Amino acid sequence: MKVTALMPDDLVQEIKRYSSGRNLTESLIGALREWLAARKLRELNSALEKHPLVFGDDISAASLRSANRNR
Repeated sequence: MKVTALMPDDLVQEIKRYSSGRNLTESLIGALREWLAARKLRELNSALEKHPLVFGDDISAASLRSANRNR
């Protein structure tokens, strides 16, 4: 999709400097993907905070770590 957007030059230059894109389009796509991933993680953390994962009474974090280390 083609998009026309008015953005401050300093913001565009900073995005280009920190991204590994070959051009402005790749740089902006990378920046938007990173922002979206961070936002999704924030929402997931918020959901887990409200409704934490519950394992059975006989399962603890220590027993799960031990089982994973023994693999």
